[in-house]
Amino acid sequence: MATEACYQAIGILQSHSFLNNFNHHQKLQIGSVKFVARDCLSSNGLPSRGSKYSGQRNYGIVRSSASQTSVVDPVSSPSRSNTGESNKKSSEAALILIRHGESLWNEKNLFTGCVDVPLSKKGIDEAIEAGKRISSIPVDVIFTSALIRAQMTAMLAMTQHRRKKVPIVMHNESEQARAWSQVFSEDTKKQSIPVVASWQLNERMYGELQGLNKQETADRYGKEQVHEWRRSYDIPPPNGESLEMCAERAVAYFRDQIEPQLLSGKNVMIAAHGNSLRSIIMYLDKLTSQEVISLELSTGIPMLYILKEGRFIRRGSPIGPSEAGVYAYTRNLALYRQKLDEMFQ
Repeated sequence: MATEACYQAIGILQSHSFLNNFNHHQKLQIGSVKFVARDCLSSNGLPSRGSKYSGQRNYGIVRSSASQTSVVDPVSSPSRSNTGESNKKSSEAALILIRHGESLWNEKNLFTGCVDVPLSKKGIDEAIEAGKRISSIPVDVIFTSALIRAQMTAMLAMTQHRRKKVPIVMHNESEQARAWSQVFSEDTKKQSIPVVASWQLNERMYGELQGLNKQETADRYGKEQVHEWRRSYDIPPPNGESLEMCAERAVAYFRDQIEPQLLSGKNVMIAAHGNSLRSIIMYLDKLTSQEVISLELSTGIPMLYILKEGRFIRRGSPIGPSEAGVYAYTRNLALYRQKLDEMFQ
């Protein structure tokens, strides 16, 4: 199958596209091509920490681009040290994961996968509620999938953030796109959050099931077969991706593009999908392939992780903006909330 052949291994073209001060230097610098081969994966099917991607096989190359930003906002980045050394590892950073709100096809009980379907009214409400829950948690950079339901969720969530910074989608797909999307006001840059959209964070591709009614599909193929396609780790639906294949691309992207942001002290939000986020959580929590298949993520419910001293610590979901518990997790979050209270009281 074409899709299976494509995802047997995923090649990541690591582009170091640095947006110094939000588009001052938008020259795309192409780095080395890296390949993810099955023989460099750990026993649970994911790239192991510290492994180097290498291979001599004839794999297809999948291009990936992400942007780093050096926009400095002391209020939104309490974890950053005062040394001014952007490359110095921070002692702490926040990672927020949000599964998109209900889509119009979720509402109709259809297999969606990589079909680009917007949020339903309920999904819009869920995204706004998610924003309220993280309204006092710092966000320096946002990553979303290339699908509109994830992007809508990120944008709607940020409308509720107390810092009132504006999310701006980065466009590096062409020289013209980069030139036309430049921001020339330094003050405006300081009040903006870069948003990087990447297909590697997309929902897993459901192949020939996309667009089919879930109940009718179960009636046609049998509940056991459909359950195997949906919940097994390494069995894909016809001409689609398994969770294992989705994990290979999502985790590789997280390690190459998102984790360095966190290690540098940036607070990151990821708005994505059930299976791409399950894959990332599998990596963060070191879950086995058997543990991850039983992991369920609710739509529109944010999850918080703290990266501290090189370890990801799962902190659950903030109940709401007035809930004190989540801000007691770390001193930095408590200080950030205190600064917001002083700014906007």
